[in-house]
Amino acid sequence: MRAFALSLALSVAASASAALTPSVVESRLDRLVSSRSLAKRAESKDNYNITIFHINDVHAHLDEFAASGTDCTNPARGCYGGYARTKDMITKLRPEHNNTLFLDVGDEFQGTLFFTYYGGEKIGDTINQLGFDAFVPGNHEWDRGDDYLAEFLANLTFPTLCANVVTNNTALNKTLVPYHIFEEHNLAVVAVTTDTIPSISNPGPGTSFLDPTEVVQATVDKIYATTNVTRVIAMTHIGYEVDKKMAQNTRGVHLIVGAHSHTLLGDMEGAEGKYPTIETNLDGDEVFIVTSYRWGEYLGMIDVVFDSDGKIVEYSGAPIHLDNTTSQDTELQATIEEWRGPFEEYASQVLAETVGVLDHSKCKSEECTLGDLAADATLAYRLNISEGASACILNGGGVRATIDAGNITVGQVLTSFPFGNAVTEVTFTGADLWKIFEGVASQVNQWNNEVVSSIAQVSKEIRYSYNPDNAVGSRLISLSIKNQSISSDTTDKFTIVTWDFVASGGDNIFPEQSGFTTLATQDEAFMQYLRSVKSVNVSLDGRVSTTDQTTPSLSSQGGDGDAALSLAVSSFVALTGIVLGFYML
Repeated sequence: MRAFALSLALSVAASASAALTPSVVESRLDRLVSSRSLAKRAESKDNYNITIFHINDVHAHLDEFAASGTDCTNPARGCYGGYARTKDMITKLRPEHNNTLFLDVGDEFQGTLFFTYYGGEKIGDTINQLGFDAFVPGNHEWDRGDDYLAEFLANLTFPTLCANVVTNNTALNKTLVPYHIFEEHNLAVVAVTTDTIPSISNPGPGTSFLDPTEVVQATVDKIYATTNVTRVIAMTHIGYEVDKKMAQNTRGVHLIVGAHSHTLLGDMEGAEGKYPTIETNLDGDEVFIVTSYRWGEYLGMIDVVFDSDGKIVEYSGAPIHLDNTTSQDTELQATIEEWRGPFEEYASQVLAETVGVLDHSKCKSEECTLGDLAADATLAYRLNISEGASACILNGGGVRATIDAGNITVGQVLTSFPFGNAVTEVTFTGADLWKIFEGVASQVNQWNNEVVSSIAQVSKEIRYSYNPDNAVGSRLISLSIKNQSISSDTTDKFTIVTWDFVASGGDNIFPEQSGFTTLATQDEAFMQYLRSVKSVNVSLDGRVSTTDQTTPSLSSQGGDGDAALSLAVSSFVALTGIVLGFYML
């Protein structure tokens, strides 16, 4: 119910209920002045006012959803988002402003049965109706490869921008441009996506991604050098923290419209920063950063005034919350409900029940109940076929939606595990596993020094603890598998069950593997487990933990822990004997 709680705590700037008319929503947004604005400058005829609407990381939530991200079956507990609400709101708001742009900042794919069943077809049909002015592909747009993405983009009625993709895929090249100039606004929009896509999605071998910050600067320099454009906006599917670094290390961009990290900005409870977040660039100018959470629960809106130098001197705005008090576009909603028909009966099948909430909200950063269950269920599936596996390791980023207490349906499982990854197993030495979990703890892969983008969720056979305050490369404190202490010297081999995405280097948790055999998909394995147990009652049991201890325990420092302890005891006894011997002389 996190989203429901947030809706009750919105600030004056963001709390205007979406049930109010758009003009009332607008009237409650305070106009703010940037640090470089002067009274006379604000009245200058050379200033230009434009309103930017934006949405990101919808993840196939075409229809309204519950707080957990699954289907909304109990409106009394809150229903959120849905493109019918977005369309109704944007249709009302845009005519109230002289100049507007509406930007889609990526990750339309993956997350509900609308994508699992239809692929990108219905998503494309829907977003073509909303009047977007530009789109940047997110990482999940590459989940089905280059050709599939190219076909999807070719059917869009607005430009797709991405400056940092280098590809030999002819069809994909035809659909992408690095930036777009909106002549009527004397404004250019440049776009980039995350350069981590090769490790978290499925681009082709001929597709690579350049550093977003370097590419934005090079593109902005080109725009200013070769055109008469005086205003530049960046669309970035790279994450809030990377957006802030980009703002600090570039010049010429004064508004960044971001995505990827599902960051809530605003004055409401739970927000991670202000809307807009303001950073200072290499020229000492302000850069304004906005993003609008995830799943279409909020419609972002920022109104800015550019001066004659292309710098922002005034701004106002807030994320507009779309809940079940917000009106819907009835025609689009009827169409979406019709699309549900083919998969509704299948999705409503009950697999089991859960006594408590199976939470996913922190699965990428710490132990979570749905992660615990997923790992245990995946291992159980494998052991039911063949013995020999020791434990299961999964990526927390593969767990996508919370399952509320009560019945667990097929639809909920497919929403929580939408990627269709296959179960597989790989073998590591204990020393390898120590490096793997050091990488997880340090968020840096110990083989290639690349970022590990998700914590490891593990089955109950594994326990690991780490000190997040230690230096990178020295954070792992303890690791055990089936009560056997593992160290950086352990030569014993362990068969680990995982998903093929993780085995092949996804989220950079494992060193990249090859030649493994894939079994059932993750959702099939999970559903098989649920049908067999009928009921689950999961609570956190400390299989992943942090500690204040700064060095590994004796049993984790190298060699066999029991042998080391035995040697220490023997040495102590021998020393005691010597001391007593001297004492008795």
